[in-house]
Amino acid sequence: MFKIGTFYKCFEFIKYQELEDGLRDYCTKRKIKGTIILTPEGINATVSSNEDKALEDLNLYLNNLLGNLVFRFSSSNISPFKRLKIKTRKELVPSGTNGKSYEHNGKYLNPSEWHTFIEDPNNIIIDVRNDYENKVGTFKNSISPDTKNFREFKTFLKKNKDKLQDKKIGIFCTGGIRCEKALYSFEEEGLNDIYQLQGGILNFLSESEDKSSWQGECFVFDERVTVTKDLLPGEYKQCYACRRPLSEADLKKSEYKKGISCHNCFFEKSDSDRIRYAERQKQFDMKKS
Repeated sequence: MFKIGTFYKCFEFIKYQELEDGLRDYCTKRKIKGTIILTPEGINATVSSNEDKALEDLNLYLNNLLGNLVFRFSSSNISPFKRLKIKTRKELVPSGTNGKSYEHNGKYLNPSEWHTFIEDPNNIIIDVRNDYENKVGTFKNSISPDTKNFREFKTFLKKNKDKLQDKKIGIFCTGGIRCEKALYSFEEEGLNDIYQLQGGILNFLSESEDKSSWQGECFVFDERVTVTKDLLPGEYKQCYACRRPLSEADLKKSEYKKGISCHNCFFEKSDSDRIRYAERQKQFDMKKS
């Protein structure tokens, strides 16, 4: 069984590049895999290991270096990651803004408070994730900005800020980090009564007794593709050409070719792209055999 830990912390991280080598050595020795993002505005990560207490030890290690980090744990019978990736970037999430993730005045709601908040018909609930994530699952009565990537969220706000004025707005994403960036965009547009689901969807599904407001599965950025309300691997597969989730019905569509294309990306990719993807899939299949 693999234990999975997700965490982030938004703060002014001046010496973020100095952590990379030591953190890589620490994780490698403990067989920790996953993705860790280091930036001037903080750290964001999802990691996993089947080694006893490896993630708990990592939590202590990072707490000693960076202060309090809240790890949120789940488990999987399949390995969520093939390797360890530690990346240094300018932003935790590419957003198209100049704001830092720690520069906002947003308010946090725990899962119980969130459940009450979204039951109020006077409140507006916005899913700040991408369109393909929303289609897999979302909270009832929520609005999808229908964005292809998070950089488009700023445009959505500019177009709709008049409708959102003087409203209480609740926002959510997978683990919380995109909401941290979105809060700055709201404040740029003069929208200040914003409430964020603390710890995101994954924390809600982990901590809530009543999960009836969540509909469907939750897309995750690892080999599980989606998770159920019980945080177990879901029903969806993934197109390795465009990385979008695919249902069983999608796998039967004529555009789907394993590792090469699906109905979402068939007309987005060129013939040369598909030739390249086919060769990549061939090499992958040879390694497995």
